[in-house]
Amino acid sequence: MTAHGGTAAPAATAKTGGTAPAKPSLGARLAGVVSGGLVRVLLVVVGVFWLVPTFGLLLSSLRTPRDLADSGWWTVLTEPAQLTFGNYSKLLDNPAITDSLWNTVLIAVPTTVLVVVIGALAGYAFAWLEFPGRDWWFLGVVGLLVVPVQVALLPIARLFGDLGLFGSILGVVLFHVGFGLPFAVFLLRNFFAEIPRELLEAARLDGAGELRLFLRVVLPLGGPAVASLGIFQFLWVWNDMLVALIFTDASNQPITVALQTQVRQFGNNIDVLAPGAFISMVIPLAVFFAFQRQFVSGVMAGAVK
Repeated sequence: MTAHGGTAAPAATAKTGGTAPAKPSLGARLAGVVSGGLVRVLLVVVGVFWLVPTFGLLLSSLRTPRDLADSGWWTVLTEPAQLTFGNYSKLLDNPAITDSLWNTVLIAVPTTVLVVVIGALAGYAFAWLEFPGRDWWFLGVVGLLVVPVQVALLPIARLFGDLGLFGSILGVVLFHVGFGLPFAVFLLRNFFAEIPRELLEAARLDGAGELRLFLRVVLPLGGPAVASLGIFQFLWVWNDMLVALIFTDASNQPITVALQTQVRQFGNNIDVLAPGAFISMVIPLAVFFAFQRQFVSGVMAGAVK
């Protein structure tokens, strides 16, 4: 009995001590709360508040000038009869607005294409081609990233005036291309440099030249980064007002400048600005959502190895 009891007590103690659950630490409990539904609800609330100005702009663009002067846009929620498309019909019947939309397309699309194409070619060259002074040239490109746009406005305006480009769409496109290329080259060079060297060497052994290697191997692998760069560049040029205000004349103004010129001398002119601003916002949003998957892939590229 004594021997039996002497062995049973330690066994019981060991058993109860070994199976006792450890108390979670404060960090573990906080991590559980953060990863739970509370944070999701908070993010949804923040997102809703973030979209309130856009929603208010949409409702304001669908109200008459009298309704806009009498009450706020939120009254539409209780009086939906205020909604009308009259502001949009008047705006689209305005030749200055319709021409400015077309001018914006003529500026944003060629600029984006040129920046992406030239940036991709230069990025591939800096990443995988050997030529004299490659690293120094790349440092020069990186140094151009810190040059503010405002510093170059006056010298380039004088240069374009001497070349006959001042006031033209071509001048605006060239300006945006020049200032968009340093970031494009920097981004794509770093992305292309992450491609395994063995993959490129295998393609070269199969007889692929540099151009074919770039088109068939590098570009497909770098598609997310190229798409992200294209979205960023398009949004930047589409929403630009400073460069367009300086380098365009009355016949070549984009939508941002045209809306600014539509402001009346007296009054807020919200019946013109609200639908015009919403129209100018819809197109970049459509571009973003069309390439949303590639954009997310490009942003996350390199985060997980």
